[in-house]
Amino acid sequence: MASERTPFRRRAGVVTAATAALALAVPAAAAGPPALVSALPQGHDVSSHQQHVDWPSTRTKGARFVYVKATESTDYHNPHFDEQYDGARDAGLLRGAYHFALPDKSSGAAQAAFFVRNGGAWREDGWTLPPALDIEYNPYSARLQCYGLSKAKMVRWIRSFSDTVKEETGRRPVIYTTTQWWELCTGNSRAFSSSHALWIARHDTVGPGTLPGGWRYWTFWQYGTEGSLPGDQNLFNGPADRLRAFARSR
Repeated sequence: MASERTPFRRRAGVVTAATAALALAVPAAAAGPPALVSALPQGHDVSSHQQHVDWPSTRTKGARFVYVKATESTDYHNPHFDEQYDGARDAGLLRGAYHFALPDKSSGAAQAAFFVRNGGAWREDGWTLPPALDIEYNPYSARLQCYGLSKAKMVRWIRSFSDTVKEETGRRPVIYTTTQWWELCTGNSRAFSSSHALWIARHDTVGPGTLPGGWRYWTFWQYGTEGSLPGDQNLFNGPADRLRAFARSR
């Protein structure tokens, strides 16, 4: 994903992994599209760039889940969020919300609270995926790729965001990031791998590659920015019933 308010659009590859309890025992180097596309649940992620999505059409094309951008920092809410989020559910897709982090603007707790108030809530209904944190290269500054934070401060920022989301919703957020960014900006911290599902984006490759920070498995893999579905293309690491169980479980 990328910010919608940036003058240039920067796409980062992201790798995601599941918690040990929910992950399917598939090695990190599992074959990717097109080999896995027919075997694993397909999904996508959208933002205001996609505007009015034809959700029944995406369901027909194979989509089974979607993440919708809800917020960025503490002052931006996707103007199409409600339409996209509710439309996906009406069409029979599991859906979740994600927040685009700007750690240089405010605390993790403040951004998490804003996110939860504006679409990032979670319900144990089997249709709502856990909230997701999109943390990647700074789209507003090529020089401050880590938002001016030290590795230790970045880890604390992420922890503050996660703790607030857990307190407000009962779920830890899925973490969307790239291996390269995670190594550069957190020092490849292993503080989250045992308790947070990983959503990795690595594009145009046969697999998600080396996973960051102690994660052994990916839960979601964003493997491309273009495809049959609106927005970015994703896979879930497990069968459809496991996806529904992931949505339900705490």
